[in-house]
Amino acid sequence: MKTSKILLLAGIAALVGVFFAADLGRFLSLDYLKASQSNMAALYAQNPWGVRGAYFFTYVAVAALSLPGAAVLTLAGGAVFGFGWGLLLVSFASSLGATLALLTARYALRDRMQARFGVRLRAINRGVERDGIFYLVGLRLVPLIPFVVVNLAMGLTGMRIWTFYWVSQLGMLAGTAVYVNAGTQLGRIQSPADVLSPGLLGSFALLGVFPLLARKLMDAAQRRKVYARWKAVRPKTFDRNLVVIGGGAGGLVSAYIAAAVKARVTLVEAHQMGGDCLNYGCVPSKALIRSAKLAHQMRHGGLYGLQNTEPRFDFKAIMRRVHEVVAAIAPHDSVERYAAMGVDVVQGYATITNPWTVEIALSGGGRQVLTTRSIVIAAGAQPLVPPLPGLEDVGYVTSDTLWERFAQLDEVPARLVVLGGGPIGCELAQAFARLGSVVTQVEKAPRILLREDAEVSTIATAALRADGVQVMTGTTAVRCEQHAGADATIKTLVVDHGGVEQRIVFDQLLCAVGRVARLSGYGLEALGIPTDATVPTNEYLQTIYPNIYAAGDVAGPLQFTHTAAHQAWYASVNALFGDLKKFKADYTAIPQATFIDPEVARVGLNEQEAQEQHIAFEVTTFDIDDLDRQICDTGASSQTHGFVKVLTVPGQDRILGATIVGNHAADLLAEYVLAMQHGLGLSKILATVHTYPTLAEANKYAAGTWKRAHPPVALLEWAQRFHAWRRG
Repeated sequence: MKTSKILLLAGIAALVGVFFAADLGRFLSLDYLKASQSNMAALYAQNPWGVRGAYFFTYVAVAALSLPGAAVLTLAGGAVFGFGWGLLLVSFASSLGATLALLTARYALRDRMQARFGVRLRAINRGVERDGIFYLVGLRLVPLIPFVVVNLAMGLTGMRIWTFYWVSQLGMLAGTAVYVNAGTQLGRIQSPADVLSPGLLGSFALLGVFPLLARKLMDAAQRRKVYARWKAVRPKTFDRNLVVIGGGAGGLVSAYIAAAVKARVTLVEAHQMGGDCLNYGCVPSKALIRSAKLAHQMRHGGLYGLQNTEPRFDFKAIMRRVHEVVAAIAPHDSVERYAAMGVDVVQGYATITNPWTVEIALSGGGRQVLTTRSIVIAAGAQPLVPPLPGLEDVGYVTSDTLWERFAQLDEVPARLVVLGGGPIGCELAQAFARLGSVVTQVEKAPRILLREDAEVSTIATAALRADGVQVMTGTTAVRCEQHAGADATIKTLVVDHGGVEQRIVFDQLLCAVGRVARLSGYGLEALGIPTDATVPTNEYLQTIYPNIYAAGDVAGPLQFTHTAAHQAWYASVNALFGDLKKFKADYTAIPQATFIDPEVARVGLNEQEAQEQHIAFEVTTFDIDDLDRQICDTGASSQTHGFVKVLTVPGQDRILGATIVGNHAADLLAEYVLAMQHGLGLSKILATVHTYPTLAEANKYAAGTWKRAHPPVALLEWAQRFHAWRRG
């Protein structure tokens, strides 16, 4: 903590200490006020402005220092100054003092509290940002809640100072008026509690609820405004309870849940069931990676006591296997399976013509129009193609088109350029390098896997380079060129590396620079739903139309298959039962993995994110190479393969995040996902029996490393004395 903050807190503590040590509180008691009322009235008559000023600054000090006695001071304002002047002085003095208390808490404590409890406070901060005015007005109107607590608590949030001041000024006015008016009849009051009758307390409670009710009314008015131009076309009855657009992970889960609870649901898919993950992403890439890994292991058979062998393979056969794997999994996402579950699956292009109507251009010709109470948009995403001059002329593939295009090749691409250093680019660069391609990976950022910690990027870079990938970071693609050579057209990528142009000759170019949500063609623009990058949604995954939801890549913020499925539960349940109960989407523990070798997997915060968000943390690291099973699998002389790194709250075993780099890291991560989702700390993981010898023991040893760094010192000292006594 900064010296200035320490001095401020010390000064405040000293003033409060003097207040109690000198028993200054006796001057803020009701008995003292009654006894000295005539003297104060006489003094006020002699010097009205001086007394008003002294009273004002005294009240500000009491409120700013959060001292007891504000209620008696308010009564004194009415008793000495009368209702008009008393209300004026108390209203401004109390609001100013409250604001000073807020500023003190904000300056001295907020950064520390946000750092320590940032994850827990994140939802509160968002709520204050969105609805803070309504909650503050409600708190100010309920005298049962001490204003001191409100002042300090709001100081720990991001509420704007001016907003806090004027809301406090207005919100406290009713209660202030009651107390000041009571002060004008001081002789009838035996204690401050006499001011507030049960009826008056009830009235204030109703006033406190009013702002929250007003918020609900405003939401209702906003909904009415959004639906206003569609009022004439709203159906009286509906064909469906839910229409789902998109047959990927988000759409399939949404449709499945609706059918499971016996709702009438239609799923509309324009292309292939299973979406990107099955047909172009997760499944085919992992099938290719497995073949590439086996080829790598054959080349390094000496590590296992075998002979190093250069693998011989037919590239067409490898690509044929990839498609066979996709075909084997496809029945899990097929039309037939979902139809058997009770889902009405329609092949075609869906357009939302109004908030309750979906028009489908059927793949087989013709049109179908469905009315529905709710809609879930789960259209997925597609590869981003950069506006690179000459790119269209030389030709390129993406993670979507690669599988069909490369299936036509007789040989693995001899020279492959991969644009992008994210998970997709890294996975495919390594896989094709292991299959024999000369791979150049171009990344504009200073390192690959930029969202991971720097040490993770270092290990990933070393692993790719060990497999022959030329990793060029800090390199910008400038343009593509081609010209006729002796035997064939020569294709070249021109890059800027450190201010110097370089030319990279290639046979195939893979664009893997990111993915963008599919938002056009669904009628969203005509509805007025923003389509800049993703579909904006609230915490319930509702768009600007409360009956239209979005899930998966179109909603963001994370483009993972399992995130889409996770969001789909909330979207479909809220769409079907939201009038009874709505659920906020929970992103507490969303795992992610990059399937290079060694794998990179993470849940929650990593170090760079915690630092960016100013969240305090401790780091515990366990090197997987010390694990018995890792030594069995890779040999005693193997190079560094990875680690388990866990971020925890300082001094506590509560997990903020975990990163694993190593074999089967994505599988090992599940234990941390479970722990974070259900609030289990490292001590629980340490107390769990793990099979020996397995890689999963790395999680237990990481927990043990944390435990050794946080020994129960006092208990151990007592145990030492106990054992010494037992020895006599």
